[in-house]
Order: sequence, then C-alpha cells, then structure tokens
Amino acid sequence: MSSGLWVLVAILFAGLVLRMPIGFSMLAAGIGYLITKGQDVGLVAEQVGNGLYNSYVLLAVPLFVFAANIMNAGTVSERIFDFCRILVGRMRGGLAQVDILVSVIFSGMSGSAIADAAGPGLVTIRQMLKKPGYTRGFAGAVVVASATLGPIIPPSIPMVIYAMVSGASVGALFLGGVLPGFLMAAAMMVVVHLIAVKRNMPRDEPVPRSQWAGLVFRGALPLSMPIVLLGGIYSGAFTPTEAAAVAALHALILAAVVFRALTWRSFWGVVMESARGSAVITLILAGSFVLNYAFTAEGVPQGMAMWVDSMDLSKLQFLLLVNLMFLVLGCFLDVSVLLLVFVPMLLPAAKLLGVDLVHFGVLVVLNMMIGLITPPFGMLLFVTKALTGIPIGEMIKEGLPFLVMLLGLLLAITCFPQIVLWLPQTMGYVTG
Repeated sequence: MSSGLWVLVAILFAGLVLRMPIGFSMLAAGIGYLITKGQDVGLVAEQVGNGLYNSYVLLAVPLFVFAANIMNAGTVSERIFDFCRILVGRMRGGLAQVDILVSVIFSGMSGSAIADAAGPGLVTIRQMLKKPGYTRGFAGAVVVASATLGPIIPPSIPMVIYAMVSGASVGALFLGGVLPGFLMAAAMMVVVHLIAVKRNMPRDEPVPRSQWAGLVFRGALPLSMPIVLLGGIYSGAFTPTEAAAVAALHALILAAVVFRALTWRSFWGVVMESARGSAVITLILAGSFVLNYAFTAEGVPQGMAMWVDSMDLSKLQFLLLVNLMFLVLGCFLDVSVLLLVFVPMLLPAAKLLGVDLVHFGVLVVLNMMIGLITPPFGMLLFVTKALTGIPIGEMIKEGLPFLVMLLGLLLAITCFPQIVLWLPQTMGYVTG
C-alpha cells in the first residue's frame, strides 16, 4: 500500500472517529491523497463534476427524498394507518401488525428507511403506547424492524445509488426487491404473532362497518402511488429516473390539492428539508468520486479481485464472506459509505466469479438495512429514540427476534438467488 493510500485511510478513519460529516471526511481524505502523491488538487473538482454530470440516474434521489417528505408532511401516514386497521387490526397484537402492513405500503412510495420510521412509524408508536400490553421497547423495535422494508420494496434510494455504482439496471433491481421485501414483511408478521400470543397482547378495537367505506376511500388514493410508479416503469411509460419526478408530483397533488393538508408554510419547510437531505447525499457522492479515483489509481479493486481469485472461492463462499464483512461494517459505518466506498472495491471480484449484479445489489442493500438496526451506530435506533424518547437498550432487547429473522432471510437469499432473480427474469430483464 502506497504512502498516499495510507494517508487517505488515516484521514478517513480520523474523520469517522471524530464524527465529522462523512462527506467532508471523504473529500479531505481524497485531497490528502492527491497532495501526498504530488498530483493536482484540481482533480477533485474534475472527478466530482464528471461523476455527477455522467450519473443521470442520480436525479431520482432528491426527487424521492422530496416525495417522502411531502407524504410525511401531509396526512398520508394517518390515512394508510386507518386503512390497514381494517385489514389486520383485529389480529392479536393488531397495532404491531398494522405497522408492518403500513410499512409495506409506504415503502412503495418513499424508498427510504428513515422516512418510514419518521412518518408512519411515529404514528403507530403513539397508538401502541396508548394501549396496555405494548411495552415501549416492543413498539420501537417493531417500527425499527419494519422500516427496513423501505429500501427493499421498490422504489429504493440505495438501489438507485447502487445502480449508479455498478451499472446494473434500476428496473431489474426494483423488481428484484419485491419478493424479498414481501417475504420480510410476512416473516415479521409471524414474529409479531408469536410474541403477541405468548404475551397475550390485545386486539385492536373493531372499526365500525359504517366507517369502512370512508376509511377505504381515504386510503385508496395514497395506495395509487405505487401502482402508478411501478405500472409506469414496467409498461415503458417512463424510466425509473422519471418515475421519481412522477412520485414527487403525485405526492404534491395528493397532499396539497386533494387532502388540503399542506400549507405554504409547511410546503416551504418540506422544500428546505428536502434540499438539506439532498445536499448531504450529494456531498457524500462527491467525496466518493474522489475516493474511487484514488482506489482505482492504486489498483485496489483489481487487487481485491486477484485476492479473491487466489482463494479459489465459489460464488456462495464469496457472498457469505461479503455478508460477514457488511454485517460487521454496518455496525459502525453509514449506508452511504458502504455503498460508495466498499461496493466498488468488491464489484470486480463479483464479476470475476460470475455473480449476478442484481442479486448482489439486493443482497448488499439488505445487509445495509440490517446494519441500520444493529448497535452501536444503528441509525434507525437513534432516529426512533430522538422522535419518541424510547431508550435504545429497550429496543435492542425487544428487537432480537426480528434481527434473527432478518439474518435467516439474508442467508436464504444468499443461498437461493432465484428469490431475487425470478421476477426480473420473468418480466424480461437480462440480469448479470
């Protein structure tokens, strides 16, 4: 490893330890590398400019962020919650089951785990804490676990970024997440049912039949978004990137015109929040372009591929090794760092072994979602604590059954790629 690469790693590690914004840490590390190698620091601007200009698919990221914030600012979460109460509220531990079903629906609109926890998750936690039989830790654990569905069920912001990094089809990645996402939701509902029966948790009060028509109508309009998005993408009406713009417009019309739940003041707040969130993501992307230039110049991805080849690993052994690496790193690093720094290092090795890039992408994103709920730096744990005040220790204790379930599903998807690939291949996408 050259002196420049040592400097890069040292600066990046120091920034992470000091809790410096990750985008600044990555840019500082890249600049340190260029100075140490005696190269023109102007390469930073060149790499960032070229990277952003050539990545048309990244336009989807701020638009999905905007759509999610619009829905959280309106009454969409409450409407979906009331609709789902009719379907599963009468089950044992009904409010927890409602939360999972709400997350499935909301996942088809937002593409973000954080948006899921901060929007529908907050609504269902408040409802659970009003009822006897639901502990604070259990309510938080259910919301944190179900929020991981956000980037698995399409649309998905992490999958858009992975597509930019790997060159895989966004449409195929979105389809690849459908079956794993529904399997996750079903498994979560089984876990909730087993816990609810064991603890004799209450059923939700029945919704009077006289209210059903109104609640179904209120919930039907938000449900139209995933139908419009996925129908438009796979009918060829618009591309996945254009679908993000459709999602933003659809959410704005529902919240502002149909529901009349968005004032000019709240709309301006949504715009500013979306701009801040998009700026953070863009800054991280900018840093990743510089780091990837340094790693490529040093031959790190090629060296990784040669190392894997020398170990004579099978596809399954390689994927199990990748799972182990991401599960450990996910406890300490942000999703964006894993996607933009570590995934490009592993892609040459994956291609060398003939690993399908769509399967690899869904697998990587699922690993990262598990990282969001594992201590010590599980982002969803901290977001939920900040919004509700529920101690992280209580959520971790109650969340262990969900974590075990997710790890089992991760192993199943690793061993049986067709869980991911069946739907994209059936729909005519060429994966690979």
